[in-house]
Amino acid sequence: MPQISLQTATAQVDARALGSVARRFVLHWGEMGSRWGVNRTVAQIHALLFYSGRPMCAEELAESLQVARSNISTSLRELQSWKLVRVVHQVGDRRDHFESHRDVWELFRTVTRERKLREFDPTIVALQECVADPLFTDEDRDTQARVKQTLVVMSALSGWGEQMLRLEPATLMKVMKLGARIQSLVSPPSTVKP
Repeated sequence: MPQISLQTATAQVDARALGSVARRFVLHWGEMGSRWGVNRTVAQIHALLFYSGRPMCAEELAESLQVARSNISTSLRELQSWKLVRVVHQVGDRRDHFESHRDVWELFRTVTRERKLREFDPTIVALQECVADPLFTDEDRDTQARVKQTLVVMSALSGWGEQMLRLEPATLMKVMKLGARIQSLVSPPSTVKP
Protein backbone atom coordinates (compact mmCIF):
# COMPACT_ATOMS: atom_id res chain seq x y z
CA MET A 1 0.00 0.00 0.00
CA PRO A 2 1.65 3.26 -1.09
CA GLN A 3 2.07 5.93 1.55
CA ILE A 4 0.57 9.37 1.08
CA SER A 5 3.15 11.95 0.20
CA LEU A 6 2.09 14.87 2.37
CA GLN A 7 4.36 17.28 0.51
CA THR A 8 2.76 16.45 -2.82
CA ALA A 9 -0.78 15.99 -1.57
CA THR A 10 -0.73 19.07 0.65
CA ALA A 11 -1.10 21.26 -2.41
CA GLN A 12 -4.65 19.92 -2.69
CA VAL A 13 -5.59 21.12 0.80
CA ASP A 14 -5.19 24.77 1.75
CA ALA A 15 -2.68 24.92 4.59
CA ARG A 16 -4.17 28.22 5.80
CA ALA A 17 -7.63 26.73 6.23
CA LEU A 18 -6.67 23.50 8.01
CA GLY A 19 -4.29 22.63 10.80
CA SER A 20 -1.73 19.89 10.27
CA VAL A 21 -3.81 17.17 11.99
CA ALA A 22 -6.96 18.10 10.07
CA ARG A 23 -5.00 18.20 6.81
CA ARG A 24 -3.50 14.76 7.50
CA PHE A 25 -6.94 13.33 8.33
CA VAL A 26 -8.55 14.79 5.19
CA LEU A 27 -5.72 13.65 2.92
CA HIS A 28 -5.72 10.14 4.34
CA TRP A 29 -9.51 9.84 4.12
CA GLY A 30 -9.29 10.95 0.48
CA GLU A 31 -6.68 8.29 -0.28
CA MET A 32 -8.74 5.63 1.46
CA GLY A 33 -11.86 6.77 -0.37
CA SER A 34 -10.21 6.05 -3.70
CA ARG A 35 -9.38 2.54 -2.45
CA TRP A 36 -13.02 2.08 -1.38
CA GLY A 37 -14.24 3.04 -4.85
CA VAL A 38 -15.11 6.64 -3.96
CA ASN A 39 -13.76 9.69 -5.75
CA ARG A 40 -10.92 11.28 -3.76
CA THR A 41 -12.59 14.71 -3.65
CA VAL A 42 -15.87 13.19 -2.45
CA ALA A 43 -13.99 11.44 0.37
CA GLN A 44 -12.03 14.60 1.27
CA ILE A 45 -15.20 16.69 1.48
CA HIS A 46 -16.79 14.10 3.73
CA ALA A 47 -13.64 13.94 5.85
CA LEU A 48 -13.54 17.71 6.27
CA LEU A 49 -17.21 17.90 7.25
CA PHE A 50 -16.86 14.98 9.66
CA TYR A 51 -13.64 16.29 11.18
CA SER A 52 -14.87 19.87 11.60
CA GLY A 53 -18.20 18.76 13.08
CA ARG A 54 -19.92 21.86 11.75
CA PRO A 55 -21.89 22.87 8.66
CA MET A 56 -19.87 24.37 5.81
CA CYS A 57 -20.97 26.03 2.56
CA ALA A 58 -19.66 24.92 -0.83
CA GLU A 59 -17.45 28.00 -1.15
CA GLU A 60 -15.71 27.27 2.17
CA LEU A 61 -15.20 23.64 1.15
CA ALA A 62 -13.75 24.69 -2.21
CA GLU A 63 -11.37 27.16 -0.56
CA SER A 64 -10.28 24.75 2.18
CA LEU A 65 -9.65 21.88 -0.22
CA GLN A 66 -8.41 24.00 -3.14
CA VAL A 67 -10.91 22.30 -5.45
CA ALA A 68 -13.06 23.85 -8.19
CA ARG A 69 -16.51 24.92 -7.04
CA SER A 70 -18.14 22.74 -9.74
CA ASN A 71 -16.28 19.69 -8.42
CA ILE A 72 -17.52 20.50 -4.91
CA SER A 73 -21.13 20.68 -6.14
CA THR A 74 -20.91 17.35 -7.95
CA SER A 75 -19.23 15.72 -4.96
CA LEU A 76 -21.82 17.07 -2.52
CA ARG A 77 -24.62 15.63 -4.67
CA GLU A 78 -22.91 12.23 -4.52
CA LEU A 79 -22.51 12.47 -0.74
CA GLN A 80 -26.19 13.39 -0.43
CA SER A 81 -27.18 10.38 -2.55
CA TRP A 82 -25.22 8.20 -0.11
CA LYS A 83 -27.01 9.96 2.79
CA LEU A 84 -23.63 10.93 4.23
CA VAL A 85 -24.27 14.68 4.21
CA ARG A 86 -27.37 16.79 4.45
CA VAL A 87 -28.26 20.38 3.69
CA VAL A 88 -28.74 22.74 6.63
CA HIS A 89 -29.46 26.45 6.63
CA GLN A 90 -27.89 29.22 8.66
CA VAL A 91 -29.87 32.21 9.91
CA GLY A 92 -29.12 35.24 7.73
CA ASP A 93 -27.29 33.21 5.05
CA ARG A 94 -29.13 32.16 1.90
CA ARG A 95 -26.46 29.66 0.90
CA ASP A 96 -26.84 25.95 1.52
CA HIS A 97 -24.53 24.55 4.16
CA PHE A 98 -23.68 20.88 4.45
CA GLU A 99 -23.00 18.70 7.45
CA SER A 100 -22.02 15.10 8.02
CA HIS A 101 -23.08 12.73 10.74
CA ARG A 102 -21.14 13.57 13.87
CA ASP A 103 -21.84 10.24 15.53
CA VAL A 104 -19.37 7.64 14.23
CA TRP A 105 -21.90 4.85 14.84
CA GLU A 106 -24.54 6.60 12.75
CA LEU A 107 -21.92 7.14 10.06
CA PHE A 108 -21.00 3.44 10.20
CA ARG A 109 -24.66 2.43 9.96
CA THR A 110 -25.29 4.73 7.01
CA VAL A 111 -22.27 3.53 5.04
CA THR A 112 -23.08 -0.12 5.79
CA ARG A 113 -26.75 0.27 4.89
CA GLU A 114 -26.02 2.12 1.65
CA ARG A 115 -23.31 -0.32 0.52
CA LYS A 116 -25.64 -3.22 1.33
CA LEU A 117 -28.44 -1.67 -0.75
CA ARG A 118 -26.16 -0.87 -3.70
CA GLU A 119 -23.87 -3.90 -3.75
CA PHE A 120 -24.93 -6.78 -1.54
CA ASP A 121 -28.69 -6.88 -2.16
CA PRO A 122 -28.41 -6.81 -6.00
CA THR A 123 -25.93 -9.70 -5.82
CA ILE A 124 -28.37 -11.75 -3.74
CA VAL A 125 -31.14 -11.00 -6.26
CA ALA A 126 -28.87 -12.05 -9.14
CA LEU A 127 -27.98 -15.31 -7.36
CA GLN A 128 -31.68 -16.00 -6.64
CA GLU A 129 -32.48 -15.43 -10.31
CA CYS A 130 -29.70 -17.82 -11.36
CA VAL A 131 -30.93 -20.54 -9.03
CA ALA A 132 -34.57 -20.02 -10.09
CA ASP A 133 -33.74 -20.17 -13.82
CA PRO A 134 -34.96 -23.51 -15.28
CA LEU A 135 -31.68 -23.78 -17.22
CA PHE A 136 -29.74 -23.77 -13.93
CA THR A 137 -30.55 -27.46 -13.47
CA ASP A 138 -28.56 -28.17 -16.66
CA GLU A 139 -25.41 -26.91 -14.98
CA ASP A 140 -22.86 -29.24 -13.40
CA ARG A 141 -23.84 -30.37 -9.86
CA ASP A 142 -20.71 -28.86 -8.35
CA THR A 143 -21.46 -25.53 -10.02
CA GLN A 144 -25.03 -25.63 -8.75
CA ALA A 145 -23.80 -26.41 -5.24
CA ARG A 146 -21.28 -23.52 -5.28
CA VAL A 147 -23.85 -20.99 -6.49
CA LYS A 148 -26.47 -22.20 -4.00
CA GLN A 149 -23.94 -22.13 -1.16
CA THR A 150 -22.91 -18.59 -2.15
CA LEU A 151 -26.57 -17.56 -2.01
CA VAL A 152 -27.00 -19.19 1.43
CA VAL A 153 -23.91 -17.50 2.84
CA MET A 154 -24.73 -14.08 1.39
CA SER A 155 -28.35 -14.29 2.58
CA ALA A 156 -27.20 -15.25 6.08
CA LEU A 157 -24.67 -12.39 6.15
CA SER A 158 -27.34 -9.98 4.94
CA GLY A 159 -29.74 -11.02 7.69
CA TRP A 160 -26.99 -10.85 10.31
CA GLY A 161 -25.97 -7.41 9.07
CA GLU A 162 -29.54 -6.14 9.37
CA GLN A 163 -29.70 -7.40 12.95
CA MET A 164 -26.37 -5.77 13.81
CA LEU A 165 -27.49 -2.43 12.35
CA ARG A 166 -30.50 -2.43 14.70
CA LEU A 167 -28.38 -2.84 17.85
CA GLU A 168 -27.58 0.07 20.09
CA PRO A 169 -23.94 1.20 19.77
CA ALA A 170 -22.98 -0.04 23.25
CA THR A 171 -24.42 -3.48 22.50
CA LEU A 172 -22.80 -3.59 19.07
CA MET A 173 -19.45 -2.74 20.62
CA LYS A 174 -19.83 -5.63 23.07
CA VAL A 175 -20.68 -8.00 20.20
CA MET A 176 -17.62 -6.82 18.29
CA LYS A 177 -15.37 -7.34 21.31
CA LEU A 178 -16.59 -10.91 21.69
CA GLY A 179 -14.72 -11.76 18.51
CA ALA A 180 -13.07 -15.16 18.61
CA ARG A 181 -14.62 -15.98 21.98
CA ILE A 182 -17.87 -16.78 20.15
CA GLN A 183 -16.12 -19.61 18.32
CA SER A 184 -15.22 -21.27 21.61
CA LEU A 185 -18.90 -21.18 22.62
CA VAL A 186 -20.16 -22.91 19.48
CA SER A 187 -17.23 -25.26 18.69
CA PRO A 188 -15.76 -28.07 20.74
CA PRO A 189 -12.41 -27.05 22.29
CA SER A 190 -10.44 -29.48 20.09
CA THR A 191 -11.56 -27.73 16.88
CA VAL A 192 -10.87 -24.17 18.06
CA LYS A 193 -7.79 -22.77 16.36
CA PRO A 194 -5.68 -20.19 18.20
